[in-house]
Amino acid sequence: MKLSRPVSWFLLAFGAWSWCIWFTFVKNLIKDASGLAFNDAGDPTAYFWVHLVLAVTSFLLGTAIGIIGFRGVRALRREAARAESPSATDE
Repeated sequence: MKLSRPVSWFLLAFGAWSWCIWFTFVKNLIKDASGLAFNDAGDPTAYFWVHLVLAVTSFLLGTAIGIIGFRGVRALRREAARAESPSATDE
């Protein structure tokens, strides 16, 4: 399947955005002092585990989507380079 340039860049940006957002969320989750993520004894709560699973899933999906976008951008650049360079069969 061939992706257009805007779609490829959107997927690549979406993957990077997912990493930025969820990395910040996990960092804040670990530092949480409100009692949601950790109980009084310092043990992780169900809230912590559920949100950690969501974050890991989002990291994986963001990575996969970003890779698809990166491959699309790379393929479009290779295709443009081939179109600009004279081929050996044209001589």
